[in-house]
Amino acid sequence: MQAIAARRVVSAIFFMCGTFVGLWASRIPDIKAATGLDEGGFGVLLLVMACGAFVAFPFTGHWVDRLGAAPVAKFLAAATAVSFLAVGLAPTTPFLTVALFLAGFSFGGLDVSMNGWGAEVETSLGRPIMSSFHGLYSLGAGLAAAAGGFAIELDLSVSEHFRLWSALSVPFLVWFYRQAWPKAEPASDTKKKAPLFAVPRGALVLVGLMALCAALGEGAVTDWAALYQIEDLGYSEAIAPTAFTVFSIAMVIMRLSGDKVIARFGPVPVARLSGVVAFLGCLLLISGINIWAVWAGCFIMGLGYAVLFPLAMSRAASDQNMSKGVALASVATLGYGAFLFGPPLLGFVGDAFSLRASFAVVALLTLALPFLAASLKVRA
Repeated sequence: MQAIAARRVVSAIFFMCGTFVGLWASRIPDIKAATGLDEGGFGVLLLVMACGAFVAFPFTGHWVDRLGAAPVAKFLAAATAVSFLAVGLAPTTPFLTVALFLAGFSFGGLDVSMNGWGAEVETSLGRPIMSSFHGLYSLGAGLAAAAGGFAIELDLSVSEHFRLWSALSVPFLVWFYRQAWPKAEPASDTKKKAPLFAVPRGALVLVGLMALCAALGEGAVTDWAALYQIEDLGYSEAIAPTAFTVFSIAMVIMRLSGDKVIARFGPVPVARLSGVVAFLGCLLLISGINIWAVWAGCFIMGLGYAVLFPLAMSRAASDQNMSKGVALASVATLGYGAFLFGPPLLGFVGDAFSLRASFAVVALLTLALPFLAASLKVRA
């Protein structure tokens, strides 16, 4: 019964974590306008946020090994709510810079720790559940982004919007703290020998590369699909956001149903098929035959990429050669590194050639996924 109750709590943490992504994304134009920065200057602020997450990954992995995933996730859930409130209330650009670093740090740390807690619950229940956690994360992001549109229609200021959202998170935080969960005991030498900073080792290197390829594809659609339709294919700005919308819908559908698929066929076959599906979606998107082919390609890419990152995190948590916290942090570093820094690199490819060429790079990397899938098998 405790594992079932913990699953509900971890599900809520993933959902709440996603809502802060949607909250932030929905108000980026207003926050940028308030700073008076151009695209380059605001890009530096986004980089500060990304750096905060990267700094958090190794520290959080160490804390998870020392203290346990559940207490770290509970603390960082509260820290994330407070840090995003600080982003909304920041009166000047210097204060906003500090707030964004702290938000990136707490959010990145929460991502590692909640995946660690989710993996423990998954082990306790004895069946795949990680994909549904990530599905709720995606659902939370989408709903919060939609709610952000309503907040803008109601003429709520950024500070009012962020204060309201943080207040709504308080009951969830109280519920999180009331959930008891036993600390998973690490190996006897983990506390002494687990390094603070670590990179994947052995088969986990391939797991990290799989997460990297999947996250790069997701980041490419998020950042460049709309511009690809406008600049390369000549479609109107009004319909361009539809590509990301259908991609997100596919991600949510597949992630919420992915656990049953993984339980039925196993992680390795599912990952292999996912890679093939993602590649076919990339080809449709690159073809640009018509707008329906582009949207179908994005939808198929969403189905293909959806379960790969959850599978990578679940495999990292069960690695036999690294402590759970360090393994999760090392894979998260590769995966989120691709998601955060990959799209800007694809932008350079787009500048030099075209955005179609950028998505061709994504397609080539996707070809590696069926071969990397074998690394999901846990070896003693």
